[in-house]
Amino acid sequence: MPFPVRVGDKWTAKILVCLRDGPRRFSELQVPLARVTPKVLTESLRAMERDGMITRTVYDEMPPRVEYELTPLGHTLFEPLAASCAWNAEHGEAVARAREEHAQRV
Repeated sequence: MPFPVRVGDKWTAKILVCLRDGPRRFSELQVPLARVTPKVLTESLRAMERDGMITRTVYDEMPPRVEYELTPLGHTLFEPLAASCAWNAEHGEAVARAREEHAQRV
């Protein structure tokens, strides 16, 4: 069985944080995620929707309005994300040193 969690990719965790406080439109996500291209943001949102982490709601308005929102399953990712952040805070410098040492040997 494939491992479904996409949190390790570059943008998923950042998208989760952007959706923590409630639904947002695509353009509202682009502001804090300015470094991600629209194509990559779209791909990430589609994959997160496929994996059950977010919902995409299209409202029957003119112009159409689309909102993205975390599902209950998506909200469960904040605890492991917090653990990952704590680990990085504690061990990040050691990892950076190991990378530098490795680069000097290669």
